[in-house]
This record gives sequence, C-alpha cells and structure tokens, in this order.
Amino acid sequence: MSHYDVIIIGTGAGGGTLARHLAPSGKQILLLERGGWLPREPQNISAEEVFVNNRYVSADTWRYENGEEFQPQIHYCVGGATKLYGAALYRLRAEDFGELKHHDGLSPAWPIGYGELEPYYALAEQRYCVHGARGEDPTEPPSSGPYPFPAVSHEPRIQQLSDDLAALGHHPFHAPCGVLLNETNMAFSACMRCNNCDGFPCIVHAKSDADVLGVRPALQHPNVELRTDTEAVRLTTNPAGTAVTGVVINHGGTEETLTADLFVVACGAANSARLLLMSANDQHPRGLANGSDQVGRNYMFHNSQAVLALSLEENPTVFQKTLGLNDFYFRGPDFEFPMGNIQMVGKSQAPMFRGEKPGETRFAPNWSLEDVALHAVDFWLSTEDLPRAENRVTVDEKGAITIAYTPTNDEPKQRLFEQLKSMLGDLGMHHHHLLPHTAYLKNEIPVAGVAHQAGTCRFGANASTSVLDANCKAHELDNLYVADTSVFPSIGAVNPALTAMANSLRVGDRLLERMGVGSSSNRSE
Repeated sequence: MSHYDVIIIGTGAGGGTLARHLAPSGKQILLLERGGWLPREPQNISAEEVFVNNRYVSADTWRYENGEEFQPQIHYCVGGATKLYGAALYRLRAEDFGELKHHDGLSPAWPIGYGELEPYYALAEQRYCVHGARGEDPTEPPSSGPYPFPAVSHEPRIQQLSDDLAALGHHPFHAPCGVLLNETNMAFSACMRCNNCDGFPCIVHAKSDADVLGVRPALQHPNVELRTDTEAVRLTTNPAGTAVTGVVINHGGTEETLTADLFVVACGAANSARLLLMSANDQHPRGLANGSDQVGRNYMFHNSQAVLALSLEENPTVFQKTLGLNDFYFRGPDFEFPMGNIQMVGKSQAPMFRGEKPGETRFAPNWSLEDVALHAVDFWLSTEDLPRAENRVTVDEKGAITIAYTPTNDEPKQRLFEQLKSMLGDLGMHHHHLLPHTAYLKNEIPVAGVAHQAGTCRFGANASTSVLDANCKAHELDNLYVADTSVFPSIGAVNPALTAMANSLRVGDRLLERMGVGSSSNRSE
C-alpha cells in the first residue's frame, strides 16, 4: 500500500502512543521508524555496554554553534527514547500551563489549560500502567481519580530517607513510575525490581515504554503497518503549499514517496524541526510550516544534574527510583523563584562513572569505583529551562543538525543543588555518615545528552509566534500535525514523557473527529 489515512513519523512517546490510540478506528495507519527493533540480548543489562560503549546510541554527529562536533545521546529504535528512559511519568503542575516568572525571565502560557489535558493524563496513566500515590505531593495538580496502580514501595534505605525528610517538615512522595509490576504477587509480575532499569532497555519488556505499550498493541490491528529502518527525508506539498501530499522515505538507500490524507510528525524535538526545515520548497522557502520563523527555535532540554551523595554506610538499594520531592518546585527558602524537582535515579554502577564522568573519580582517591557505587545515594535534579528564540536547531543543505544553546536559570539550578546538600546534612540517616560535602559527585548534563528536549515546534494561538495551532496542526498546512515534545511552549521541571503521551492522545481525538470516527478514549481496543 502506498496511500494511507494517516502516516505517523516516529514511534516514541508521541508517535507510539498515537498509533495505539488510532488503531481501533479501522483507518489505514502507517508508522515510520528510522531505526529497527532494539535487540533483546544479554548486553541490554550490561552497564559497560550501555553506558561506556554506547551500544544503543545513534551514530549521528551533530554540531554546537561553534562548529564543534558531538555525538548526541539519541536512540533510533521502535519506542524511541522511551526504550532507555527511567519511566518517571509525572504530570506537569497546573501552574506550568500558565505564565510563570523565573529568575531569568518568563516561561510562557500554553494555549490550553491543565483542565483540558487532565482527562488525557488520566488515560495516559492507564495506558502506561503508572504506579503512584495521590495526596503526598502538595504541588500535584487536581486529578479525576487515583493512579491506576499503587505506588512502588521504597526499599529500606530510601524509606528511611523519606521518613527523615518528612521529620524535617518536607513532603517526599512516591515517584510516579511506569513499570509492569505486581508487588502483591511477584511470581506473576513482569517487573522484578532489578537495578538495570533507569537508562537501560528492559530485557524482559517490563518497562512502560512506547514500544511495549504503544506500538505492539497497535500492530495487533490489521489496519496498522510499521516500516522500520525507514527515514523520512522530507515532506512534499501540493502546488499551493496548503497541504502535505507525501513523505519521501529512504529505506536501504532507495527513496520512494508515500501519500496519506493526514501526516503526523513525532520525531523528537530536534529531528521534528529538522524534517520540517529540510522540507523547504518554493511555497515554504524557510521550511515547512515556518512562515513564523519559529521552527527550530525555543529549544529546551532541562537544566539537569545527577548528584551522588556518598555515605560511609553502604546503600544496598536495588530499585532506587521511587522517591521525589517538589517542595522547591515553585520557590525556595529566601528565594522567590522556582528551583525545580528532586528525584531519585537508578542505583549507580561502577561502569557508569567511566561512561559519564571519567575524570571525576579523583574526589575519592582511596575508593574504587565499585566502592563509590556501593556507597552512593543517587539523585536527579531538574530546573526549568526557559524558551529563548536564539536557542535553536538549524540544518545545513545535507540535513546535519546544529544546536545553538545558552543555558538559562543557572542561579536556581545551583540553589537546588545547595538545598539538597543542606537537607542531607540535616538528616538523621546521614548524620556522621556523609563524607565532607566535597565528596558529592555532580554530573552536569550537557546539550549532547539531549534528555528531555522540547520546544522547537511550539503550539499557540498566534500564527506569528508559533508553528502549530491549539490542536497541534500547522497553521499553514491543512493536514500536518506534530505530536511530541517539540510542541511544548515551556518544559516545566518534571520529566516530559507523560505530558507528551497525554497530548498525543488529545491530538489523536482531534484526528479521529476529523476522520469522522469520533473519540476513541472510551472505546475498547
């Protein structure tokens, strides 16, 4: 078949979720994936292979604005970035959808409010089997019901940390986690709570990723087709430039054009912008949907820090990513601006230090890397990155990506780090057990990490300042939609995956209505 009702380009949190949502409609749907199925192999759980040898990282070469080349930590495979994410599935706070004042400026309001997205958050939590507990986090937005699954329990060391934080007046909560876990009947649980989850592909398919819970359910429907190892090269339009007519694909060095009634771009923030820019034609000389000159601009990726607090006591925790803290999300002590989110990350393993921060092991010269990993309590800190027009993705005539980026909100980022150290210094759990504060190992996540990238095809009401309308349809083209994190006007300070999934479901309902099918939100699959 060469003509479809819908062609979806990308199979990650946006595209994979959308495919499952549209699948019951009976419409002819094609999924295009640049990579293949991520192999199930022993190396899936090798920290050496995953973090040092970059076994599952793409061979792409991108450039910084100064021309320096780097290898982005990006994954081309069915399920996209979700195959190796930590499955921390947070909702944005309700306030994140409005204009917020930050230390370095404003984060803009979204064209939709939290209330419009809430039903889709609820559906996304169901589809992705999210575990959590309502009512623990004072910043959490209103919800229409409980989490579909109970919170993942803390192991003893993390439970002690939670108790000690609460005793100091803080509000630790069970982090929302997408895993196929049944703690009441582990004999029948797909997830075994192993230490090879955060940053690893799940060898037993127990992580709630867009491959396992998006693409595979979609492919159970005979009207859904997937083409792997197939790169979308450019989009073509009708002579007037008012509608997309086809996508030129490259499979094994051979190009062909596929046609559809509707097209959805879901390649990730950098690559979605790249595809639109590479689709320039006489009617769209600056790139498709780029009359506003906003395609590629407002690139955001979170100001993130991985922090290891070293204790003289061993930390025997295996599945560590169960705790979060948002007490400083909107403001800090003696600081009127938002600081961000604190959460646990997967338990560190020795090879990770060689892969991620090889020069920083000097802080503990008498400790082996194995000792460091064994004694580490691992945190992830995220501060909101503000959208700036000059932070942008551009491409050359061959499609090579350049990222121009200057960080924002460095002051609240540093304050959040100091706040974490201050809290840990006050904890009974760590009293007399932490090494001096110089033993904190902090890994700043660079642009090359491309984690949580967003913002390059923002949606909005004003066609002169956005790429897409409130339904994520291109202002300038009648049948082109975008459904990934590139549509975000702001990024908040929590992991963006669940918001991408929820918005993809919302866009899916708009597509179903347009095709005369009606919402599938309540229809059996």
